[in-house]
Amino acid sequence: MRAIFAATFLGLMASFVWAGGETPSNPEAKVYFVNLSDGDVVQSPVTVVFGLTGMGVAPAGTEAENTGHHHLLIDRPPIGEGEDGADELAYGLPSDDKHLHFGGGQTEVTLDLAPGEHTLQLVLGDAGHVPHATPIVSEVITITVE
Repeated sequence: MRAIFAATFLGLMASFVWAGGETPSNPEAKVYFVNLSDGDVVQSPVTVVFGLTGMGVAPAGTEAENTGHHHLLIDRPPIGEGEDGADELAYGLPSDDKHLHFGGGQTEVTLDLAPGEHTLQLVLGDAGHVPHATPIVSEVITITVE
């Protein structure tokens, strides 16, 4: 009985954590890294190319169905986790050195990253920088900069 309760509780918590803003998304949409994979060893500066299928890219502020713009999370917990996880899903992503916004509709960036390991994750945001109702996020990858 406890196992059933625990499984139900965890399922409810998982659905809460993954609830984004109010903008609908294509449930089949995927965002991914085009030129990087988990475990890659690279040199700085690092060019990161963003991929998206099932939706389109549009500048921030554009309210068009099935569109959004990219955000790159660097060296932080996966989207929805950490101290501000629920807030960032419901109210929007901050803009700082760990949360890069590409509100112009950009699909790549070249970064100067310090030597060492770095985690990267892509998140598609709606017109107001809020993840969609069903968030479109990439896997977290770890790269090593030599």
